[in-house]
Amino acid sequence: MSGEVPPLAPGASSSPVPAEVLTVSELTYVIRQQLQATFAELWIEGEVSNFHRAGSGHLYMTLKDEQAQLRAVMWRGESSKLQFDLADGMAVLAFGSIDVYAARGQYQLRIHRLLPKGIGPLELAFRQLRDRLASEGLFDPTKKRPIPTFPKRIALVTSSRGAAIRDFLEVTGRRWQGAEIVVLPVAVQGERAPEEIIRALADVARLDVDLVILIRGGGSLEDLWAFNTESVVRAIAASPVPTVTGIGHEIDVTIADMVADLRALTPSEAAERVFPDAAAFRVGLAAQQDRLLGALRRRLELSRERVARLGASAALSRPLSILESRARDVDDAEAALARGILYRCEDAKQQLARWGQALDALSPLGVLARGYSLASRTTDGTLIKSVKEVAVGEEIDVRVADGVLKSTVKQVETDHEHE
Repeated sequence: MSGEVPPLAPGASSSPVPAEVLTVSELTYVIRQQLQATFAELWIEGEVSNFHRAGSGHLYMTLKDEQAQLRAVMWRGESSKLQFDLADGMAVLAFGSIDVYAARGQYQLRIHRLLPKGIGPLELAFRQLRDRLASEGLFDPTKKRPIPTFPKRIALVTSSRGAAIRDFLEVTGRRWQGAEIVVLPVAVQGERAPEEIIRALADVARLDVDLVILIRGGGSLEDLWAFNTESVVRAIAASPVPTVTGIGHEIDVTIADMVADLRALTPSEAAERVFPDAAAFRVGLAAQQDRLLGALRRRLELSRERVARLGASAALSRPLSILESRARDVDDAEAALARGILYRCEDAKQQLARWGQALDALSPLGVLARGYSLASRTTDGTLIKSVKEVAVGEEIDVRVADGVLKSTVKQVETDHEHE
């Protein structure tokens, strides 16, 4: 284990030298043995920091408090059983043993079990998954699909044994017998439950059903845990048809309830909310029938009264008298129209006569009719206004009322009064 101690050099100190000298590895081994023997099992409380999940599945972290820190590791065999997500800043209780990492000369805690401080691991896992899926919008109320009013064929995912299926079928048989129920038996708790539930939901696509219902009786958080696993919740969200859950008792709420299109408080209530009450439905139909018959009777009575009024009217009782009255009205209108036309024509004639008289008074022809005449040159038709405009021997045209005189000027005499 150790080598011989070399002799002291001349002049060296004569202080005693141990007979044995340990190597670093030997010392580390001794310390490791002591620590493992002394701290074989213990609980450590601390805050997680420097958390890292390796690709191999091992978890590495530091546990610390106000005055010290301790390196810790959780190997894949233990970390795969962890039910919640670790994160820096989380206060935890770690159970394990002290070990020494010889390569770095560091002691560390090898964690066998890890619990969140102040809250159970399942409760913490529940909250973490709920919050994460909520942030993805998986629980958005606007994404909820309507439940068929009268489902014809449903898939019932539940245990084939137990009170849940018995209560559901009993309530269904009492309320409504018009639907076919296809039972898909699964384990509803334990390690096999999530896988079987997911497989049953995958089978729904080929069953041609209107609805999927998942039910189970009450139990602890551990008993109901299959309905809080992410794989089951996402399978429910991916269902091609609407989903209804009736899991546990009224106080039990699972994440499967949150993602389902409809949550019932119990298996029995699931049957009540999915299937209508046949007896109440028959009563409602009877009441509706009475209302319709009453409305038809009132409509018929009103129609009869209207027919009676129409029958008593002149249009139906004395149709010829109405036609005669309308014919007289037409004749009167025709006579009035003729009188109006004659009046308008006479008035127009008188107006035209007045306008003609006015035009005659202004027309040169009117002047000629009173004995006057107009003289113009024969060559160009220029109107002659003065004797100075013609010469002796010039041919002129003299227009009178009833024609034109072709004349030759033989003599021009001037009216000295106009000079």
